[in-house]
Amino acid sequence: MPRAHPPTVLFKTFTPKTLEPFHGKDGGRILLAINGIVFDVTAGRNFYGPDGMYGNFAGRDASRGMAKQSFDLEMLTPVDEPLDKLEDLKPDEIDNMKGWIDHFSNKYIVCGKLVNNDAL
Repeated sequence: MPRAHPPTVLFKTFTPKTLEPFHGKDGGRILLAINGIVFDVTAGRNFYGPDGMYGNFAGRDASRGMAKQSFDLEMLTPVDEPLDKLEDLKPDEIDNMKGWIDHFSNKYIVCGKLVNNDAL
């Protein structure tokens, strides 16, 4: 029996600015978004936490990086800019992104959707 129940996760609407604090640097929850879907990846702290190989995606829209299979910081849209429309992605990059969405959907909790900063 676990010592405590994990916290209840409610489906919320996030913007890049409200998603950013969920970077896990303070030991808190780690969220990331792919193509508008927000995942709680806290259970994968070793991968998505501050010292993990995917740590730069924590609290951010990881769509372009996942599509291009790149962890470079330039794959991230600044949090004060509109969401990346991903219109220049090639078909194989879109397939990569969809593959990551499938992987995350089977492994992590979907906890929200990502919209532009001015949508709330």
